[in-house]
Amino acid sequence: QVQLVESGGGLVQAGDSLRLACVVFGRTDSTYTVAWFRQAPGKGREFVGVISPGGSMKNYADSVKGRFAVSRDNAKNTVYLQMNSLKPEDTAVYYCSARKYWSATYYRAGDYDYWGRGTQVTVSS
Repeated sequence: QVQLVESGGGLVQAGDSLRLACVVFGRTDSTYTVAWFRQAPGKGREFVGVISPGGSMKNYADSVKGRFAVSRDNAKNTVYLQMNSLKPEDTAVYYCSARKYWSATYYRAGDYDYWGRGTQVTVSS
């Protein structure tokens, strides 16, 4: 069983930065792809970014490309989401998710087997 715990959310102003962390507990054999999704009030869950088990492959939603970066430290079983130049439209609950190995449809929430409870990010204008 795999459990994910997010941290690092908060209230910031537009233009600020935040770094979210996702600790992966359980079967941590570094074969898990980890993705970040977000959900704003009244909207569906949206793909943000993903990193492959070894960290060599990363992809991002167009809305965050160039501002957000995903990284991982497998020795600490932790995946990070560095968010720079935050905008009010980035306000959402951010979730990390995990699945065994890589998926070509990494942007689909249904491809992931494990989810954290989320951390709130609020960006004021």
